[in-house]
Amino acid sequence: MRSILYLFVIIGLAACATPVQNPIPAWEAKAGDPLTPQADYRIQTGDQLDIKFFYNSELNESVAVRPDGRISLQLLGEISVHGVTPSQLENLLRDRYSSQLANPEVAVIVTAFNMQKVFVDGHVVKPGAFPLVGFMTVMQSLSQAGGLRDGAKRKEILVIRRDAQGKPAVLKLNLDKAISGEDMGQDIYLSPFDIVFVPRSTIGNVNQFVDLYIRKNLPFGAGVGYSIY
Repeated sequence: MRSILYLFVIIGLAACATPVQNPIPAWEAKAGDPLTPQADYRIQTGDQLDIKFFYNSELNESVAVRPDGRISLQLLGEISVHGVTPSQLENLLRDRYSSQLANPEVAVIVTAFNMQKVFVDGHVVKPGAFPLVGFMTVMQSLSQAGGLRDGAKRKEILVIRRDAQGKPAVLKLNLDKAISGEDMGQDIYLSPFDIVFVPRSTIGNVNQFVDLYIRKNLPFGAGVGYSIY
């Protein structure tokens, strides 16, 4: 069951990982950093969108983002919207409709959000997927998973996250420092679909570990649905 649970997240990750050394304190997060939360909401599959035209109300539509990340609109057909912000989609629609409408002023409103989740795996009491509501830190996600099991390697917690280009970044955190108050920057905020992995033993080669982790969790074997670089 757990392998199936992580399948969709892991397929989305290219199986190369970039170790990132200095953890970024949560309160110093900057938009665009690969291991800090995204400042603007990005449209996800399952979201419900209202497309409103100020001067062409006959084109107004309510659409759901399909599993392939696309929507269908009058005059334009299919458009890929997964991962873009509402304002970016507004700009795209103005540009696309400009050849057909005199003044294509468009507003994009997300009326229903697909449930955002984070995934916690490894040496925890209850591994699984957990709703990401508001801002959640690594320690809070571990609490949702029932806490750490005896023997968990708290000094080598891994967070795996995709950046804007879909490339995975891996951050190794020392939660002992956060728990003691020595360095609260080790307890970073999570973004949608992050994987928090708690090892039981020391991980010598992070890249190799992520490769093996992905292969182990794909039930049909390696080489299908993702690439290893």
